[in-house]
Amino acid sequence: MAQLEVDLVDTDGTIWSGEARQVSAPASDGEIGILAGHTPVLSVLRHGEVRVIEAGGAVHRWSVEGGFLSVDGDQVTVVVDAAEAVAAGTSGR
Repeated sequence: MAQLEVDLVDTDGTIWSGEARQVSAPASDGEIGILAGHTPVLSVLRHGEVRVIEAGGAVHRWSVEGGFLSVDGDQVTVVVDAAEAVAAGTSGR
């Protein structure tokens, strides 16, 4: 199965980097989901939750305060103004 190479960064540096099967983010006009093979896209992000699902099923979640998401090939770069990890079982809000 094809994988995404994901980098989540803020002004302090890298928050998370690795391979994933899916990325979801709060685009300015609604939730955007990215899978391997997605067409290139550049999207502004609003306040909300970024979710990264690894191939093994582990889910990583962060509450973010805006930024942007770029997809080129299977490389996903998420640049956020601020991010805070969300504990499992919470809504992130």
